[in-house]
Amino acid sequence: MSDDGKLVDLSAERAKRVHDLNDKRLNEVRSAFEQAMPLGKGKKKAKSKPKKR
Repeated sequence: MSDDGKLVDLSAERAKRVHDLNDKRLNEVRSAFEQAMPLGKGKKKAKSKPKKR
């Protein structure tokens, strides 16, 4: 039973799986938000002439 090649760290595997599920949920929420409120391209401010004093 000292075969270290086949040992699996269950807590690390669970953490990876939970992280993947959270990442998937985050991507779903992000895509739903982008559909509901699409981000427009940033408008460039026009350069205005400096005011004379």
